[in-house]
Amino acid sequence: MERKLIITRWKEQVLTSLLENGEIVEFHCSPNETKEQAVLGNIYVGKVKNIVPNIGAAFVEVAKGVECYYALDENETPIFTQKIGKKPLCIGDELLVQVSKEAVKTKVPTVSGKLSFTGKYAVLTTGDTRIGISSKLPKESREHFQKLAASYQSDAYGFIIRTNAKDVAEEVLKAELEQLIQEYKELVKIAGTRVCYSCLKKAPKQYLSELKNIYQDGLKEIVIEDPILYEETIAYLKMYQPEDLGKVHRYEDTLLPLDKLHNIERKLEDALKERVWLKSGAYLVIQPTEALTVIDVNTGKCISKKRDERTYLKINIEAAKEVAKQIRLRNLSGIILVDFINLSGKELMAELVDVFQKELRKDPISTTLVDITKLQLVEVTRKKVRKPLKEAIR
Repeated sequence: MERKLIITRWKEQVLTSLLENGEIVEFHCSPNETKEQAVLGNIYVGKVKNIVPNIGAAFVEVAKGVECYYALDENETPIFTQKIGKKPLCIGDELLVQVSKEAVKTKVPTVSGKLSFTGKYAVLTTGDTRIGISSKLPKESREHFQKLAASYQSDAYGFIIRTNAKDVAEEVLKAELEQLIQEYKELVKIAGTRVCYSCLKKAPKQYLSELKNIYQDGLKEIVIEDPILYEETIAYLKMYQPEDLGKVHRYEDTLLPLDKLHNIERKLEDALKERVWLKSGAYLVIQPTEALTVIDVNTGKCISKKRDERTYLKINIEAAKEVAKQIRLRNLSGIILVDFINLSGKELMAELVDVFQKELRKDPISTTLVDITKLQLVEVTRKKVRKPLKEAIR
């Protein structure tokens, strides 16, 4: 599979478009970070402002007036810079936290005491000493990486080996693990000397983070038109990913802007519409709500002499493939309910579910087909990381 990354300006934001075999499969819109006070990935010295036992949470302030949600049961080994009382967590305690989820609608940002230091091939995680290996790596590679990472393991941190490590040379991975350990140790060392609300680690601009987070297998080209974005990208890659410098190309055709060449504006507008037409004439209706997202499959203008179960299965399979694409493209997350056209045969439903699961597995973000309700609603969950596209575009 051939991948291309296109980085363009969108109003006051930076838009990253990922193409696979010429088709846009992901949009990422980076915020104007001068207006954001709890930036995803940043590590702060935070102060506990409130503890609410009945919801199992505390609220930690990372800047004056900026409170974040902190789950108590997920943060059993915080790194304190100043401890007030003898209880595991007290109001007034100062500790290291990292922004793990952005603010979404009425929800405040989420922070975690488990810090992550992300490399291209691995992630160092504090508070979790296990070794995690991407399930998308071959079995023999997983066994090899398990042994390799275990030799760097400690009581303070563990590692996650990413899908990008698939073809990496062993010495390159070892060098990255050592670099991540050094980064962690230096941060902990300086933390005790910093005052409350200090930002100890500033995450790279979001569009630059995509260069590290994107699945690198098959990434052939990174195309940038804007001169400032081009220089920022080159500087970032020189420091963190010099092996990818050869993939960066500056687009300089003044007669045909880069976004027009790839029809990005129209495709972005389509990704924000409620209705998505399928080639058969059927269509999807995608409706995000506060609690979940509902996707309805309709026969629409589908013209077929036969309106039997096999016809409906064919429409449903076409819809399942498009639903999986739209979930990724729109960055939908949380609970997603898909209302396919009803099928009475269990074998036909099993065939549809099999296709849908295969399509969902293509998503680099953890996406799971959970269950089929008695009303034949298919329940899907997708890990929440960033805002959905509709909220990110401003």
